[in-house]
Amino acid sequence: MLQEPAFTDLIRSALAEDIGNGDHSTLACIPADARGGARLKIKEDGVLAGMEVAEAIFRLLDASSVFKPFKKDGDSMKAGEVAFEVEAAVHTLLMGERLVLNCMQRMSGIATLTRQYVDILKGYHTRLLDTRKTTPNFRLLEKEAVRIGGGVNHRMGLYDMVMLKDNHIDFSGGITAAVNKTVAYLQSKQLPLQIEVETRNLEDVKEVLAVGQVHRIMLDNFSPAQISEALALIDGRYETEASGGINLGTLEEYAKTGVDYVSVGAVIHHAVSLDLSLKAI
Repeated sequence: MLQEPAFTDLIRSALAEDIGNGDHSTLACIPADARGGARLKIKEDGVLAGMEVAEAIFRLLDASSVFKPFKKDGDSMKAGEVAFEVEAAVHTLLMGERLVLNCMQRMSGIATLTRQYVDILKGYHTRLLDTRKTTPNFRLLEKEAVRIGGGVNHRMGLYDMVMLKDNHIDFSGGITAAVNKTVAYLQSKQLPLQIEVETRNLEDVKEVLAVGQVHRIMLDNFSPAQISEALALIDGRYETEASGGINLGTLEEYAKTGVDYVSVGAVIHHAVSLDLSLKAI
């Protein structure tokens, strides 16, 4: 479920970008008091995402809009089906049309690709995480699409979790220094944030285990065999995450290791938008 006020702010900003000082195509030829209806037609198979977004866009433009859903977020969809119908001022339908389609097509593509990864993980302990490799100013909806597809949202940004990656570690003087400085900082600021540390080899893992004070260990660019070695060392003391180059072809081998999470940026940045259309009825 999308959270206010960021959700509303995103929609308002996107509408302002598109409408500017007026939808002159509509203003020129459609009476202001005209009302009508439209339906969202599905043109490709996949996983539907963005229904909540579509309804919010129409209601923000016209509080009297009547939104009639026939499917819900996360449903499988087939070409030829109808996702929803909406009745509103014609100006509302025409001003909201492209934004609704842009959001739903993008979100449905992400949800569909995410579901492919999640289906491979069925029966395994491992769960799928997204990343911060998102489109600027569209992260909220891209991560919502991952959730709809069955994935797990990682941190939303730099503010809600500490992740000490390779550059943090190198700039701060090593893993031990980075962790100790971070713990002191969080205590001084009274910030109850979890700490994750990226490791690049088994020696890094051993150093994290020695310093402790973290919540999760990222095993970056480890092979499945190396993941298994690392998990034996960690022995359940911390959450574990495999990252780096994992794809649909290699995912199951990583899941077989028993790692807690795999993070895959590709579920967002490799996703292809699905074809939908909004037509007058």
